[in-house]
Amino acid sequence: MAQTDQPTAPYVRPDVEAFLAFLNSAGAAPMSALTPAQAREAYLAMGSVGEAEPLPLAVIRDLTAPGPAGPVRVRLYDPRETREAGPVVVFFHGGGFVIGDLDTHHAFCTEIAAALDLPVVAVDYRLAPEHPFPAAPDDCEAVARWVASSPAELGRSVTGLILTGDSAGGNLTIVTTQALTQRPAAVPVILQAPIYPVTDDRPDHASFAQFSEGFLLTADTMTWFNDGYSATPGHIRAYPLHNDHAQTPPTVLVTAGLDPIRDSGRVYGAELVRAGVPVTFIEFAGVIHGFVQLRRAIPSAQGDIATIFAAIRQQLERI
Repeated sequence: MAQTDQPTAPYVRPDVEAFLAFLNSAGAAPMSALTPAQAREAYLAMGSVGEAEPLPLAVIRDLTAPGPAGPVRVRLYDPRETREAGPVVVFFHGGGFVIGDLDTHHAFCTEIAAALDLPVVAVDYRLAPEHPFPAAPDDCEAVARWVASSPAELGRSVTGLILTGDSAGGNLTIVTTQALTQRPAAVPVILQAPIYPVTDDRPDHASFAQFSEGFLLTADTMTWFNDGYSATPGHIRAYPLHNDHAQTPPTVLVTAGLDPIRDSGRVYGAELVRAGVPVTFIEFAGVIHGFVQLRRAIPSAQGDIATIFAAIRQQLERI
């Protein structure tokens, strides 16, 4: 049989292929050509077109939590008006540390609360470039500690924290988990669930080269995000792969097969396994970065998030 050096084309789901064809033919300006304000508006608009409708819940309430530079906006979700003491999910949104807010991830947070039957507190941390590193991890850690203290504003007695988030929020999930492991809060982090996180600053991951163009998240956009965030190279609160993992709580780690930062998640998962951490690693084939917010545009993603929630429930049952 003749040998070939041509790489095998990656598997792309039909609904993902249709969505990418639409995006790549739209001729929209790249994010790097926009101001941060324009990019934030575009991100919110994409969600209004591509995301599923939010689920109705008994409680959806905007609050503020004390932060290191002033109050931080948070949003409480709960399918129950009242409940007994139990764990609370703290959610950190994605967006490269530059875009995203409570509204861009509103529908997904309603899904988390409904699927897990738990309260969710979404965090509107400060964004770069107006507030570069370490503003975001500072805010996220402060809010997680506040939630752990069972503040009266929540009206819930908190027994443990479940930290989760997507993309930049996946990074902040890991960073905040590490901070609360090294200096414990009022209650422990009992589980973390980073979704397609960036964990390191290596430029040579194979996925970065393979999916740098044409798969929604591009190399150009990632450079724009990185320049805005201005993280200290190698710093463990920006690149948590470089931290110690021995005390990491049970983890559900998610990557996307067509994601330029896929391999950053993979290497983090390998470090957790080496450290003996209970890990459920899920890589969804044929889907792009950002799929948890694109369930209308990519209907197959609804099944993916159901799988994520099932894995979280399974890990919680073992605790």
